[in-house]
Amino acid sequence: MSNDFDFDLSPDQWEALKALRNPVSNGRLAKAYLVESLVKLGLVVVDDGAPAMTPAGRKALVRGSCKLLDLAA
Repeated sequence: MSNDFDFDLSPDQWEALKALRNPVSNGRLAKAYLVESLVKLGLVVVDDGAPAMTPAGRKALVRGSCKLLDLAA
């Protein structure tokens, strides 16, 4: 399996990425800095002021985070 989508995201970044699975009613997340950090990683794009997951963001979300798995253990 390729490690192309293994991101070391903070728990807050993962929560922001998960929140983008469903449309946000007002098109904004409460913590815009999290969206900006996800944009820099190529996991999110902002289109017409509304954040949306990229294909890489979807793959990263599906794969999960090794860091978060370590916390759950």
